[in-house]
Amino acid sequence: MGLLIPILLIVICCLVIWRAGDGFMRASEYVGRNLSDGVRGATINAVASSMPEVFTSFFFLFVLNDANGFSGGIGTTAGSAIFNSMVIPSVSIIAVISLGKVKKIQVSRKVLLRDGIALIIAELIFLILISGDSLDWYHGLLLMSVYVFYIFYMFSSMGKKEPSASLDSQNTPIENNEIQGSFARAVLTLDLERIFIGSFQINSKRAWSLLITSTLAIAGVCYWLVLACEWLGQKTYEVPYLGTFEGLDIPVMFVALILASAASSFPDTIFSIKDAKKGNYDDAISNALGSNIFDVCFALGLPLFVFTLIKGPILMSPDIIDMSSELRLLLLILTIIALIIFTTGKYMGRAKAILLLSIYVFFVIYIVGRARGNELALTFADWLVSIVHYFNIN
Repeated sequence: MGLLIPILLIVICCLVIWRAGDGFMRASEYVGRNLSDGVRGATINAVASSMPEVFTSFFFLFVLNDANGFSGGIGTTAGSAIFNSMVIPSVSIIAVISLGKVKKIQVSRKVLLRDGIALIIAELIFLILISGDSLDWYHGLLLMSVYVFYIFYMFSSMGKKEPSASLDSQNTPIENNEIQGSFARAVLTLDLERIFIGSFQINSKRAWSLLITSTLAIAGVCYWLVLACEWLGQKTYEVPYLGTFEGLDIPVMFVALILASAASSFPDTIFSIKDAKKGNYDDAISNALGSNIFDVCFALGLPLFVFTLIKGPILMSPDIIDMSSELRLLLLILTIIALIIFTTGKYMGRAKAILLLSIYVFFVIYIVGRARGNELALTFADWLVSIVHYFNIN
């Protein structure tokens, strides 16, 4: 029972994030209708689908209110970045192949190298910048500045695109105006698209209303996601009116690495699969990579900036310093491996998808072993930390 309550709560959070993610997708399609392929995926889609990571990091910091909260934020953003690099491209490829239309897909090498190299640079800055025994507002500001520079580069390099008449016109019916069911059913199932657009034509007002409401829905549920992760990490926890229960008694960062990151990546997964099924392979992959850049730089940088500006510097204990160093280096290594897999050969097929999924499974096994004190996992963790110390990054 002690594990069932928070896990059930996390599942509910996943479902709400998934439903709100549909609203995100519809609204962001309209908002980014005039952006070129790849750029839309790496900017509008990536930002919209990464809102769960932003709010989860905020709540980890302000609910736990200490360095453990920051470690939970790192766990969520880094875990989400690894999930995005390994799982989302894999399931997108498998989803397309399962339709029977193609046996492999081709993604622009330019898009892969552009977003992949930008992500590696962002992670290197992340590895070097978030170090030492205290963190202050300027650390968050510098991280956000990296993302602003990336956005500036993306838009300055974007070619001109003719406005999309099909989406821009208020007289064009939406794709899903065949949605069945009553308004009450839409409210019960959190079908935000049906609530705000329904059978009407989409326009800027409806798109932005849908986008803002989806954001607020995700913000609310992310509080409960953080609470569930906190309960799982504690030795014992108390649920109002239900009593006291036993948790896993492990650092919250490890819980966030697997559960919070996967839950918060639901919108990214939805975006990429639907883009891939439409044949927008560049958007499908660039959404995942662009989301990672946003997660590393902004989803962690903004909460860090706001929290330290209000409450002062975060003092890091030696254990949290080592765990965060280990995770940041592991994130960089896995990103480089994923980029090598992406850019090897002209096409991406089932074999690459299975390889990426296998790497993620090994990552999960390692994190579970690390949390439970497995000797082999601890030895590997010590090796990662020693590399960071060797280069005097920490």
